[in-house]
Amino acid sequence: MAHILIIDDSPTDVRVFTTLLEKNGHRVSSAISAEEGIAAVKRERPDLVIMDVIMPGMNGFQATRTLSRDADTSAIPILIVTTKSMETDRVWGLRQGAKDFMVKPVAESELLGRIQKLLAS
Repeated sequence: MAHILIIDDSPTDVRVFTTLLEKNGHRVSSAISAEEGIAAVKRERPDLVIMDVIMPGMNGFQATRTLSRDADTSAIPILIVTTKSMETDRVWGLRQGAKDFMVKPVAESELLGRIQKLLAS
């Protein structure tokens, strides 16, 4: 299946997403900060990125903007998965270049469906 990079500073969320994705045949790697995540995307070239927003240092919106505006990484779809639930957060995330936006906690079937849709496009 696909290689998915998770950028999230929560070890619990990383573990939950990794278990779910690996159980469904995906290869998973992770980064615990936006800065580390940007470097990992450039180095590993994953098929898709799951991006948290609230992280120390650079936030997920800034990292999404950085990756989506870089010619080397702009084709890699970013799915923002965050606790930020305001409509303005969703709109802002999409304006930064994310291809989709979900609010935690996410349903397993919904997450897998969104990932499949993004990988197919």
